[in-house]
Amino acid sequence: MLEFPTWKKVMLWGIAILGVLAALPSIASLTNNDWPEQLPNPTVNLGLDLAGGSHILLEAEASQVAAKRLEDMEEGVRSALRRAEPRIRIGDVSTENGQLSFFLDEASEVDRARAEIEGLMNGTGPVREWDLQVVDGQRFVLTPTQAGLDNAVDGAMEGALRTIGIRVDELGTREPTILRQGDTRIVVQVPGLQDPEQLKELLGKTAKLEFKLVERGATQEEVDRGFVSGGEVVPYADGPGGVVVRRLGGIDGDTLTGAVQTFDSQTNEPVVSITFNPDGGRRFRVMTTRYTGRQFAIILDGEVISAPVMQEPIVNGQSQISGTFTVESANELAIQLRSGALPVDLSVVEERTVGPDLGADSIKQGLLAMGIGTLLVMVLMIVSYGRFGIYATVALFINVMMLLGIMAALNATLTLPGIAGFVLTIGAAVDANVLINERIREERKRGRRVIAAVENGYKEASRAIYDANVTNFIAGVLLFNFGSGPIKGFAVVLVVGLFTSVFTALPLTRMWVAGWLRKARPADLNL
Repeated sequence: MLEFPTWKKVMLWGIAILGVLAALPSIASLTNNDWPEQLPNPTVNLGLDLAGGSHILLEAEASQVAAKRLEDMEEGVRSALRRAEPRIRIGDVSTENGQLSFFLDEASEVDRARAEIEGLMNGTGPVREWDLQVVDGQRFVLTPTQAGLDNAVDGAMEGALRTIGIRVDELGTREPTILRQGDTRIVVQVPGLQDPEQLKELLGKTAKLEFKLVERGATQEEVDRGFVSGGEVVPYADGPGGVVVRRLGGIDGDTLTGAVQTFDSQTNEPVVSITFNPDGGRRFRVMTTRYTGRQFAIILDGEVISAPVMQEPIVNGQSQISGTFTVESANELAIQLRSGALPVDLSVVEERTVGPDLGADSIKQGLLAMGIGTLLVMVLMIVSYGRFGIYATVALFINVMMLLGIMAALNATLTLPGIAGFVLTIGAAVDANVLINERIREERKRGRRVIAAVENGYKEASRAIYDANVTNFIAGVLLFNFGSGPIKGFAVVLVVGLFTSVFTALPLTRMWVAGWLRKARPADLNL
C-alpha cells in the first residue's frame, strides 16, 4: 500500500498535470478571456445549442432516382445484348411512362435476349427490382418494382448522407449533425456557422461530373427530329446554346480518386486537376486514344463547362478541368468532386439560423449549475470524511479539468447534454470516493490496523467501481454508435468521464493517501 515507486508517481502526476494544462485554453474560451497566441490552444467545440449555427432541411426528388434507374437499365440492356454472341439486334428503346421497352429485330431471339438481361432485372439487392413482359412476341417491356424503387431511393439517401458529411467536414466545421428525416429528407446542423449561404450552395450542387463524346455536325433540331439516335443536347454553363453529345456511355466522376485546385501552367488561370482510379484511367485512355482529334464535353450537373478537342491520348490517368473559374470556385468544385457526386438532387425546403445568445445563456446557466453542485459536493465530502474528503475534492477538480482537456485534445464538441454529462461525471467520481471511504470505515470497525484497513478498502471498493463503470461504458458506446448530434455529445462526455473519474478516484488518491500514511504513521483515521 505504501510503496509507490518514483516512476509511478511521475507518471500519475504527469498525466494529471497534462490533463489540467490541456483544459486551460477551453476555460479561457468559455470565460471569454484571451489566450496567448504563442501557446498551444486546443479547445472544445461548442455544439449548435451552445454556439448557435445553421439548420438546413434538404429534400430529394425520388422521381429523379427512378429516371436514373431507367437510364442505367437502358445502357445495361444495350451493352448486354451487344456483347452476346452472336449479337442480338434491337430497334429504338423507349423509356416512356416509367417503363423501358424495345423491339427485337428477330422474334426467334426472345429466349436468348431474356437470358442475357435476366441478371440485370434481379439487381444486387434482396428483392426483385424489375418485372419483364414480352408483348406481341417481339417487344420487351421492363417495369421497375416498387420494392426495387424503394431500395434505390434508400441507397441514394444513404449515399447523400455520406457525401454531405464529407463536404461539410471539408469546410472546416466540426461535429455537424447530419441525419435522415423521413424517407427523402436530410437535416444538416452546423455549429458556429452564422451565414448558411456557402453551405447551401455547396450542399445543393449534385457535382455529377461526366466526360462525353460530342457528335460531330449534329444540331439540336436534328436531335429533336430523331435524326441523331442516342444523342442529347447539353447547354453551356456560361453562355447561350449547347452541344450535342452521346446520351449513353462516356466516363463519370465515380472513378475519380482526387481533385485539387491548381493553376494552368500556360495561362496561369485557376483549374481543377483530377486523378482517375485504375479503371477510370484505363477507360479514359481508351476513349481518348480511340477518339483522338474529336471534341469531348466536360459536363457538370447537366451543363457543359468545357468542350476541348483531345489532341493526343491521355495515358497517365490525370486531366484538368478548365473554365471561367476563380480560385474560390475552383476550390469549391474540387471539394465537391473529392466528396463524390450526390446520387440525387437536393433542394433546401427549410433553413434557419440559431443565434449564439441562447447558447451563451445555456453555457452560463450550465456552468453555474455545475459550479454550485461541485461546491456543495466538495463541502459534503470534507465534512463527512475530513482529510480523505479533501483528497476527494482535489481529485474531483482534477477530474473535471482532465475531462475538459481530453475533449479539447480530441477536438470533441460540447453540447448542452454534454454539460449534463459533466455533472453526471462529477456524481460518478464522488460516488467512487464514497465507496472507498465507506469501505475503509467498515474495515476499521472490524478491527483492522490503519494501513490494512486502507489497503483493503481500496482493494474491495475497486471491484464495485470497475463493475459500475464497465456497465456505464457499454451504455455510452451504444449511445455513441446509435445516437446522433447531442446524444453523441453526451456519450462522448460520459465515456471520457468514466476513464478520468476512475483515474482520479483510485490511483491518484491512493498515491496521496499512501504518501500521508508513510509520513504521518497515524494511529487512527478521522473517518
